[in-house]
Amino acid sequence: MKTFDQKSIIITGAAMGLGLAAAKELASQGANLTLMDFNEAQLSDAADNLTREFSSAKIITVVGDASNEDDVKRYASETEKAFGRIDGLYNNAGIEGKQAPMIEYDIKMFKKVIDINLMGVYYGMRYVIPVMQKQKYGRIVNVASVGGIRGVLNQVAYVASKHAVSGMTKNAALEYGKDGIITNAIAPGAILTPMVAEAFREVNPDDPKAAEAEYAKRNPTRRLGLPEEVAKVVAFLLSEAASYVNGQTIAIDGGESNMYGNP
Repeated sequence: MKTFDQKSIIITGAAMGLGLAAAKELASQGANLTLMDFNEAQLSDAADNLTREFSSAKIITVVGDASNEDDVKRYASETEKAFGRIDGLYNNAGIEGKQAPMIEYDIKMFKKVIDINLMGVYYGMRYVIPVMQKQKYGRIVNVASVGGIRGVLNQVAYVASKHAVSGMTKNAALEYGKDGIITNAIAPGAILTPMVAEAFREVNPDDPKAAEAEYAKRNPTRRLGLPEEVAKVVAFLLSEAASYVNGQTIAIDGGESNMYGNP
């Protein structure tokens, strides 16, 4: 029997990057999936590819914006309608925003980052937790980023939003552990996703690969992480194997967040 047989799991930001990597990992372990993303074409391609690779997986898609409360209500209700329950939520949708010093940061962009990275996670928990309470069971994994456990130069909105996600994760663990709901967060470092690639393009538009290589030098492992490495941690936290891990923010960054200053 596979780890997630008959389990239904929602993944936001599922069309690419960490969301898609988690979808592949969970589908390979028997999960039924609700994939949510704002990009309809990429979401459709992701679902088609997963269905071809994992023919036994049941997959539904919801096109929507994680920062839109009605869209979040819809992915929760459609998951319950399709699968009868919601066993897991991977609150993955997020954006970096722009890079700028704190006092120069664009206010509209700041609010957009907060809406997607923070309110999107809050809405997800707000509308999924009641379903999990009825079941007396649930697993939630929020994405906090290493920007949720330390500062990151020129990314004030991102850091503020991700620290808040870590805090909400702790509160959810305290408030709903009694209902059989386990809530944790992950703090990925620089993982080779399209969002991270775009960040390196901002740092060095002429040679983003050079910016990537320079950043990797600081990591104890001397490399950047891979989406599938994050996906395996997510699967663990959504599984019964993590039944007594609650309210934690787990760094997945090769150890870089342990450093003080530059190596």
